[in-house]
Amino acid sequence: MSLSSSPAQTLSPVLDRPGHRWKVLAAGVAANVAFSAAAAGLPATAVFMRADYQLDNGQLGLALGLLGLGVALFELPWGMLADRWGDRPVLLAGLGATAAALAWMSAYAAPTADGVPGLVMLAMGLVLVGILGGSVNGASGRAVMSWFDEGERGLAMSIRQTAVPLGGGLGALALPWLAARAGFGAVFGALALLCAAAALLAVCWLREPGRPAAATRAHSAAGPLRDARVWRTALAIGLLCCPQFAVLTFATVFLHDFSGAGVGATTAVLVAVQLGAMIARVASGRWTDRRGNRGAYLRFCIGLSFVLFAALGATAWAASDAMLALAILMAAAGICVSAWHGVAYTELATLAGAARAGTALGMANSCCYLGLFLTPAVMPHLVAATSWPIAWGLAGLCMLAALPLLPRRPATGD
Repeated sequence: MSLSSSPAQTLSPVLDRPGHRWKVLAAGVAANVAFSAAAAGLPATAVFMRADYQLDNGQLGLALGLLGLGVALFELPWGMLADRWGDRPVLLAGLGATAAALAWMSAYAAPTADGVPGLVMLAMGLVLVGILGGSVNGASGRAVMSWFDEGERGLAMSIRQTAVPLGGGLGALALPWLAARAGFGAVFGALALLCAAAALLAVCWLREPGRPAAATRAHSAAGPLRDARVWRTALAIGLLCCPQFAVLTFATVFLHDFSGAGVGATTAVLVAVQLGAMIARVASGRWTDRRGNRGAYLRFCIGLSFVLFAALGATAWAASDAMLALAILMAAAGICVSAWHGVAYTELATLAGAARAGTALGMANSCCYLGLFLTPAVMPHLVAATSWPIAWGLAGLCMLAALPLLPRRPATGD
């Protein structure tokens, strides 16, 4: 080894790359679980949040959507910082600050016997959590792309993406119970502890792998911000996320208000969506790694999701009291519309190259979380102007709108 070798180049043998990569993946999964428990779990408390904070549906949608707006505005800068500084400092700074923001919300932005914080206080807290928590997506995805090679990236990225439904499932299971029995001070406090635990795991396990400098320079020369295929894929991911957020944010409100489902039934549907999405993401990542057919799989998911949303809308139109059928269709549509994430993010990161995966994933997540802001804000007004059946039908059409944006040729590895 020459004397001019950088510390990063000497790191990989010390860390035993074949074994340590799974620890890096575990740290990335933990980080995403912690943030997703807030981003995807808090909407499961929508009925309690509406009552405890004394909000109407429009205010509820705005408050929940602002968390997504915070991520959308700062996801790309976080991703660019990860490419420039590395995964470890960005992930640690983001997780630590997110834990602090949630602890502040637990102390100062939760309803108590003495009073109810205003919408502005709640909104400020949620948008701050979104701004800080957006750091985990690009940094953890870049770590996966750096530590895993092309033949395993679909599986590794899909495992990482299972953290989103895993965190959301844990949040959907625990947060409504906490909100009902202990209030939102306990909800935000539990989420703060989860983020702090994930930061501790990242301290222990997350490192840079030490890729050859030539490969890094080759991909740095053609940044993803100037690549039309990367932009189209990122926009497609953003569009595909909108129906998913419609399910995660308003499935409980729809089933409760439209068909009279209780808290147990609505919680069961959201947990089923998250668990089903976890299984589907891991299976699809492994399957597409073996067959090299990520594009075909994405198109299949889009078509099936459209059919399921159309069936959900038609059933709601024909029989509003068919609670069991609506719950099953909602769960099936939610699983299908969440199953493609790992495959799509692998395709996008491969287009950009591992050295610039943080920026590319930041672009996609900015589009994705812009949808998380717009979907809850628009959905109540859409339902008020039309109906729930039409809203779910339009969610299916939103899936089809992403088809022309997907690349026609598969991405190739580094």
